[in-house]
Amino acid sequence: MQVCRRWETHLATARQFHAREGHLQPSRKHIEIVNGEEIKLGTFLDNTRRRATKLSAERRDALNTLDMHW
Repeated sequence: MQVCRRWETHLATARQFHAREGHLQPSRKHIEIVNGEEIKLGTFLDNTRRRATKLSAERRDALNTLDMHW
């Protein structure tokens, strides 16, 4: 269950960044603040790109709606 919650947190963070910046290409070291919590969005997205083939179709679709560059 922890993994699902973590995914949802990172996805919400990606949505926040995309809404503000209009893209989903932060630097690898980018940290996004969500509800006072520091989320390592850049690291998450970089790792997700590297593991793209292992993602479920649902997760890929969620990121594709944010114009994810694979």
